[in-house]
Amino acid sequence: MIKDVKLVICDIDWTLLSRNRRVLSPYTMRVIEELHKRNIMFGLASGRPLDEVKPVYESWGLSFPCDIIIYMNGGGIWDEHAKKNEEFYKLKKAWIKEIVEMTKPLNVNPYMYYHGAIKALKDDQTIQETAIRNNKKLIIAKDVDDFANEDNGKIMIRVKKEEMESFEKYIKNYPSENYAEFKTQETLMEFCDRRVSKGNALVTYCKATNLPISKVMAFGDTTNDNLMIKNAGWGVCLLNGSSDTKAICDDITEFDVSNDGFAHYIEKHVLNR
Repeated sequence: MIKDVKLVICDIDWTLLSRNRRVLSPYTMRVIEELHKRNIMFGLASGRPLDEVKPVYESWGLSFPCDIIIYMNGGGIWDEHAKKNEEFYKLKKAWIKEIVEMTKPLNVNPYMYYHGAIKALKDDQTIQETAIRNNKKLIIAKDVDDFANEDNGKIMIRVKKEEMESFEKYIKNYPSENYAEFKTQETLMEFCDRRVSKGNALVTYCKATNLPISKVMAFGDTTNDNLMIKNAGWGVCLLNGSSDTKAICDDITEFDVSNDGFAHYIEKHVLNR
């Protein structure tokens, strides 16, 4: 356990927020405010783009801006104190086409964040619901060339929960030296440049700001959080987290996301220690 925590950084979905609760509980807000009062920075690390993460944080009504935002699974970093935004490696157009062709036999619908909108290969109810849920315009590509008309931070594919295991096995048969896939939800698989991860972004931020990564406490719930949890001085998985994340973390919360697992852990192990 870290004796002198300098930064607490958290995944958002299924770590701070659940499907049934899209805002922070009063208890979690009080805990985060107390971190700030004690000069412990608070950050977010999400697969979402920056133009989604910032409004989500602002909607919580906390008294201070988010100190650091790692977004697009580590494809970008917003440093609030330096007012600096930095973006990293993107999927090449050729790689995007390769992913589309590779998953074509599965009859899935790849989509991406695209200039403030969501761009999909085809129209269906699931992608319409995704656009509405993310409050974004939906663009349907004319064809594969139109879909892959420029480099992009990541490609996402949503499948049914009961189909995810077979989907993961299928993907493993097509390894690439250029990009990697990882599960971010029970029903969502994402593809990014191999060099992109929340963990690598955290290391980059710590080096740039002279913050010892040994003083960082990280919270997450699934595969795309794993490297961040491993790289941090102390990595914690939510009780509701995936088995692979629980296997590599330093500790697991006593409560799940729906019962303020993060807040209970911080209060017990940081604030009241």
